Amino acid sequence: MPLKNFSFRNIATETLNQATESLMLTWKEISSLFGLKHDFYKNPLHKPLLRPVTAILIGAGNRGNIYADYALIHPDELKMVGVVDQDAVRNGRFSRKHNIPAANRFYQWENVFKREKFADAVIIATPDQLHAPTCLQALEAGYDVLLEKPIGLTEEECRAILEKARATGRIVGVCHVLRYSPYFRQLKEIINAKTIGDIVSVQHMEPIGFSHMCHSYVRGNWHNSKKTSPIILAKSCHDTDILRWLINEPVEDVQCFGNLKLFTKENAPDGSTPRCTDGCAVEATCPYSALQIYYRDRKRLYVFDLPENRRNWDYFILKKLKTTDYGRCVFDMDNDQPDHLTVNMRFGNNITAVFSMEGLTSYEGRCTRIMGTTGDIVGDMETYTITDFRTGRKTSWSLKTDFHGGGDHRLVQDWVQAVGHHNPDILSSTIDVSVVSHLMAFAAEKSRLNHTIETVVLNQ
Repeated sequence: MPLKNFSFRNIATETLNQATESLMLTWKEISSLFGLKHDFYKNPLHKPLLRPVTAILIGAGNRGNIYADYALIHPDELKMVGVVDQDAVRNGRFSRKHNIPAANRFYQWENVFKREKFADAVIIATPDQLHAPTCLQALEAGYDVLLEKPIGLTEEECRAILEKARATGRIVGVCHVLRYSPYFRQLKEIINAKTIGDIVSVQHMEPIGFSHMCHSYVRGNWHNSKKTSPIILAKSCHDTDILRWLINEPVEDVQCFGNLKLFTKENAPDGSTPRCTDGCAVEATCPYSALQIYYRDRKRLYVFDLPENRRNWDYFILKKLKTTDYGRCVFDMDNDQPDHLTVNMRFGNNITAVFSMEGLTSYEGRCTRIMGTTGDIVGDMETYTITDFRTGRKTSWSLKTDFHGGGDHRLVQDWVQAVGHHNPDILSSTIDVSVVSHLMAFAAEKSRLNHTIETVVLNQ
């Protein structure tokens, strides 16, 4: 400003004006400001249950336990009455936690369906390759299903489950948990209200984080796409689903680029060994050291099924690192999953979207940029800011939740209501809508491998 107009009063006034342009508001305040419904999450279709829904857990690993634990918090809504897991430790722990009788404990999923139906539903959280056969058998036996993603490993498997669900009249809820998180629920409400006008384009990124990347997709269960499923399906069908849900237009064309750049045998540093426990010369400084991640830092230990007595953990962790893939050098695996990829998408109504999956980041948590005709939204799963182009006003909201944005048990709640009242409309992520995200993922992987632009065929 000109020197003659300089004053501390002017500075204070300008600072105050700027401060009032950007506000951190509660959802109640935001909803009031934009004329939105306050209780955006409350489902008007929810009604009291006459009795708890009974369910069998098939696959008592980490994800399965997260969903089933809803029964411990809300025993009047959900009761676990059976379990399947071939691992005796997991099977036993789940049975004790939920008081499962010996007759309802199984080590092979097929044996459940040799019994007469003894529950309302099953929760399927098996390895990816078992999702489709287990789900199809469950539907045939008359069970409703909560199915961990991916639905299946091929388009044919996904469509078969969709057809079977329609033929049997059973409910299949798919665990697209992001739809149930407060963050994405609010974004959906804001978009539907035309708060930023019409959507023009979306940029969305999933930073997996380098530690998670090497744990799950280099050493872990999903390290080889030929044995499980491609990473765009195994990890990022959440993202194709949320993009389709937010944009609310049919996807038309998909193009994908990406490859495995870092975690290859050619990039193994001098002095490295097949296992981190073999006296590797660079282990102490390697960011992907299994000894550092699991033994020293005690991270991601749920995969080891450790004993309850922590005094024995050192022995068991080291044993796992010496005998399983989790102790192998990340540069000496048979992994083939891309550590980075980008997907370009064209939706109806001339809307475009770009999705980026990044394995080599220091942080996790999805980032979203939504561009509209009268405003935009910038968000990162815990915070978003709306900017109104017409007024310049910025409005922000923040909420810290868990890894999936607080959606896990909200999903289970809706699914329990849907099963209890036999009303699939209660669910946001039914099999009918969830198949679309998988078709997008299949198209992206085909594009990546063949260097093509793929058209997504929604109906056959």
